[in-house]
Amino acid sequence: MFWASYLLAVLAIILAWPVPILLSRAQWPARSPFTAMLLWQAIALAGGLSMIGAMLVYGLEPIGDNLIAGLRSLAGMVLFNAPTTALGFWHIFALSAAALLTAHLVFTLLLTYYRIQRQRRRHRELLALLASPSGQDTATLVISHDSPVAYCLPGGARSVTVLSDGLMAALEPEELQAVLTHENAHLSQRHHLLLWAFAAWRQALPWLPTTRLAQESVSSLIEMLADDVALRTASKATLIKAIAIVASGSPAGTNGHGGGQPAPGMALSGLEAAAGTGGSDSTRTTASRVSRLLSPQPELPRAARSLVLTACVLLLALPTALLVVPGLLG
Repeated sequence: MFWASYLLAVLAIILAWPVPILLSRAQWPARSPFTAMLLWQAIALAGGLSMIGAMLVYGLEPIGDNLIAGLRSLAGMVLFNAPTTALGFWHIFALSAAALLTAHLVFTLLLTYYRIQRQRRRHRELLALLASPSGQDTATLVISHDSPVAYCLPGGARSVTVLSDGLMAALEPEELQAVLTHENAHLSQRHHLLLWAFAAWRQALPWLPTTRLAQESVSSLIEMLADDVALRTASKATLIKAIAIVASGSPAGTNGHGGGQPAPGMALSGLEAAAGTGGSDSTRTTASRVSRLLSPQPELPRAARSLVLTACVLLLALPTALLVVPGLLG
């Protein structure tokens, strides 16, 4: 497992730095947001697996020729007082670091989920006091607010879309329907789960610049996916006008972590509210969405999409193989 640990470390570095930077600067994701979303997920999963796996494999190298065999030997040392003389200082250090990093990532994931759920619960309590049914759909609520506001609040069967009366007054019926379709797409495609995962990744490793790039890119791709759903029933001109009007009601400088307040701070867009974190579409995301609609590019060719999907599979398969295949690169 000696060479496997070094190869995993190199893979972790590549996936943590140059690859996310290159992907965040690429132009093709706007042509195939779903494919790009899968690639971002593969990069995050493979990067985390490689990071932890490199330390595990190095630490277990003296007591097993693969991860499973090494873990069995380690369990014997911990549970049955088997001799530990085979493990040197740096092996024990690597194993401890792997355990601490794993615990940190899992704890951050759960803590982020708890915070999001608490924010949503408080938000629902405020909506119960300040919002009223739209009269058209029980899952659509209206708040009294002059600024154009539209966002969704996930919650399973209790999921709701929130609009302001200012938005309803500013939009034509077909534009309003495009907004509702866009927000419902966030809910039906479970975009809030993706945002939760990438928000937790950024919270766990805030010193890594690529976690910010990944979160921003995923947020933008999610909006594009919802736009594509809205375009099935609305024209591009209708959707562009709706995006511009909703964006005009989003306060500049909201950082997406405040949890949202009904008034006046409820001027939220679907993106961050779908994650349960509050906040507004960034100017960059809005500009990218409008530019994509004004100057549409052809969808990524099937061969290119297949190549990206193959890369996703390989990204996940390589660290897994290095971890579990007996004696690989041993």
